[in-house]
Amino acid sequence: MSLNVGILSIQGDVQENLVSTKSAIDELGLDVKVSEVKTPDEISQLDGLIIPGGESTTIGQLSLVNGSLKILKEKIESGMPVLGICAGMIMLSKTADDRVIGKTDQPLLDILDIKLERNSFGRQKESFESDISMNSIGIPKFNGVFIRAPSVSDVGSGVEILSKFNERIVAVKKGNVIGTAFHPELTEDTSLHKYFVNLIKASKN
Repeated sequence: MSLNVGILSIQGDVQENLVSTKSAIDELGLDVKVSEVKTPDEISQLDGLIIPGGESTTIGQLSLVNGSLKILKEKIESGMPVLGICAGMIMLSKTADDRVIGKTDQPLLDILDIKLERNSFGRQKESFESDISMNSIGIPKFNGVFIRAPSVSDVGSGVEILSKFNERIVAVKKGNVIGTAFHPELTEDTSLHKYFVNLIKASKN
């Protein structure tokens, strides 16, 4: 069984996620095609998708313009696994406020019932790394890279908290949808990408 995994390549850490996903696939020894996608037609062919970190407002606006936001939402709601990283997690959420400017009027996918704050840990110069754990998905220790990272202050029903840092929620999961405030593609640890690829494989069985 061949799987088709896409990295949404509108803006952000696209190449880094390509490399991490390919490394994870090699380590797992699976038959998986991974490619950059941006059009509705490309997205419609996918078995799983990574929405990378970047500028969530830009990614949302451009996805809206080219029509991919609608097919994205339909695919995710029909069960396609998706990993939203930093800006990607913001895009998956129902609401996103900014710590500095307050309510934002940006296009969101309205998939994860979470209350989210953009730039929760500060701006670029406040970026940092810290060990975190995601025990419930079998990752006891992971190097979290936080860059202008959001955090989740509240979760709705059915949303599992995967990880916290300083009592702030930094990773969540609902069904086949995962959101992280940190950037797993900026470390050499492929354990989260491997977990996600296995999630895609399981969803096709």
